[in-house]
Amino acid sequence: MDPNTRAMIFGAAGVSGAAATYIEDVFSTWLYTGNGGAQAQVITNGIDLAGKGGLVWLKQRSLANHVLFDSARGASSILVTDSTGGSGTGYPFSFTATGFSLSTYPTLGNTNGETYASWTFREAAKFFDVVTYTGNGANRTIAHNLGSVPGCIIVKRTDTTGDWQVYHTSLANTEYLVLNSLNATATGTTRWNSTTPTSSVFSLGTDATVNANGGTYVAYLFAHDAGGFGNSGNESVIKCGSYTGNGSATGPTIDLGWEPQWLLIKGSSGGGNWSLLDNMRGIATGGNDAVLYAQLSDAEFAGGNNVSLTATGFQITTNISAFNTNGSTYIYIAIRRGPMKTPTDATKVFDVEISNSNGSATVPEYDTGFPVDAMILTSRTASDKHYWASRLTGNRSVNSTNTNIEANFTVGWDFSSGVFNSALSSDYMAWLFRRAPGFFDVACWTNSSNLNQRVFHGLGVVPELIFTKTRDIAGLWYTYASPVTSQFQYLSLNGQAGVTTNGTQLWGTSAPSALDFGINNTGTGTGFSGSTQVAYLFASCPGVSKVGSYTGTGTTLQVNCGFTNGARFVLIKRTDNTGDWYVWDTARGIIAANDPYLLLNSSAAEVTNTDYIDPYSAGFEISSTAPAAINANGGTYIYLAIA
Repeated sequence: MDPNTRAMIFGAAGVSGAAATYIEDVFSTWLYTGNGGAQAQVITNGIDLAGKGGLVWLKQRSLANHVLFDSARGASSILVTDSTGGSGTGYPFSFTATGFSLSTYPTLGNTNGETYASWTFREAAKFFDVVTYTGNGANRTIAHNLGSVPGCIIVKRTDTTGDWQVYHTSLANTEYLVLNSLNATATGTTRWNSTTPTSSVFSLGTDATVNANGGTYVAYLFAHDAGGFGNSGNESVIKCGSYTGNGSATGPTIDLGWEPQWLLIKGSSGGGNWSLLDNMRGIATGGNDAVLYAQLSDAEFAGGNNVSLTATGFQITTNISAFNTNGSTYIYIAIRRGPMKTPTDATKVFDVEISNSNGSATVPEYDTGFPVDAMILTSRTASDKHYWASRLTGNRSVNSTNTNIEANFTVGWDFSSGVFNSALSSDYMAWLFRRAPGFFDVACWTNSSNLNQRVFHGLGVVPELIFTKTRDIAGLWYTYASPVTSQFQYLSLNGQAGVTTNGTQLWGTSAPSALDFGINNTGTGTGFSGSTQVAYLFASCPGVSKVGSYTGTGTTLQVNCGFTNGARFVLIKRTDNTGDWYVWDTARGIIAANDPYLLLNSSAAEVTNTDYIDPYSAGFEISSTAPAAINANGGTYIYLAIA
């Protein structure tokens, strides 16, 4: 098959005639609750398994086995990673063009009321492949369609019992690991025939676990840093690597070049668990991480701060043996966070919801239709705070009405469509955001003693509005707004002041870029040395969001954001003088009458009897009745609008 035809079929970007492919096209972590077989459990995660093929890995989060279905063996066959058993058959499972279905089988991936994690790997060049073969008992090679040199290969005999054999690029070609075992790396020439795999084949020896004469096998192949994805077709979405532990709670930092969403980590020299982590179940920066173990049917463990995610990789944040024994080697597979594609529909990345008061942590209180990465929760009637929280910071929040440190916050991020919070009252509401290129991102970091520390982000474009807050010490909400602030200036989200000038380069020595932004950590800027920080970043995304400025007229003023159906969310702040941070949204009303507003810098209740803003299809309209804080003649203002 010629390379172009192969690429078009297998989904490789960057080849003439092939459409761009993104991580969200080939991988998904999807969480769901079983219904006991009362109806088919249909998972719509957007992955085409019926047409492209792939693997679905399921795990009940309380107990039960890790169950694997793949298209090469057939949808009715299962394998179990925590067992040596061969394929089980006869299960009513099916692959669809948008995910998979568990039919009505109640005890396998669909027990009533139990929560599940599912990981879907679609076959795609330079990401993942599934191969089946029949053994011949002699040294040989097996062809694959990965289109690159595999970084990891997992082989399982399917016709009878046998250990799961693992090849990893960080090991020698005479070494192997066992997926269903705690054991460290073993040496033996009969697994891989002492031969490193290539972009077209992998080699087998004569061991019965990989190549018994007449035995049947499946191999799962994972790529390593092979490119093939994104608009340019040269971005990687998966890496297989290793690190050496240092035995400290400030563990090794692994540079992937992007933030991961899924990690499989295993101690190779000292042995230990096969630890599975993903950002949907929770990998909190400075909080507990949810871990499952591939070799065990045990319940999910969520009692440790093991890993922190960064915009360029991850850091080990524990000294326990499963992750960080001093001098021990650990291997990993890391999959890139999505989405990679810039959004064109604001409803896929932003929602505003009034609490539905459902009273249950097993279903989302705020059902958005997309995974929520950040929320601003507020009470409409009570004198309450505006709680800012994110998936990255876990069960902690900061509030924009004061300078207080981060506090405990009861929130359930582990839903594939929405979020739960214990504030169960229709008085509460939330603005909900998904991290997406060109629109919105969240970054966490620890300050260094540096006038120009650069903080990496995943926005992919230059941020225009950055809200920063210290998490562990009291401090202002230093805010950067590109239309009005220079390197020496800031706005404060928790106050009314206009643009304030600082004597030092508050935002570092150079402006924010599409990769990073600068901060001054000398104690007079956006934080103090050693403090932990969080930033919420916004940019103008055509048809989705707009960060801009306008000059007031004192009369009716239309603000064109380039939208077609008006703004669902509007934030306005006066910058040349004092003024509050006003917020309107369509859930409470942006209409040609009274429009309720809240103030992000105030704990005051919602104001409902004013008409300061009106609908406008291209953006929003400022009323002639608006006060000076919104529309003074000659006054300057910044705004964030979301379609």
